[in-house]
Amino acid sequence: MTDVQVTSINRQVGNKAHEGITHLAGDSWRWTRQQVAQSIEAGSNTFYTLSNGHRADVSITTGACLRTRVGGDWTDDLLALPECRLHEGPV
Repeated sequence: MTDVQVTSINRQVGNKAHEGITHLAGDSWRWTRQQVAQSIEAGSNTFYTLSNGHRADVSITTGACLRTRVGGDWTDDLLALPECRLHEGPV
């Protein structure tokens, strides 16, 4: 299992909520929300963000929506990330 940092996201135009996230990306990869959710469910990878030196783990909510958690509490760390510009690629 690989622990992967998420550094940017893409969202549907006009949708600023977690449900609008279409892609997540890191330094050299970009996956769809569904690919990330499937990887988490399969136990292939774990995903996280870093904000002010604090880690927030990416988890799946209802409807394959992705959101971050810190200490059991849901956070908006994914929504705070910048828009990504990378093409899809491997983790």
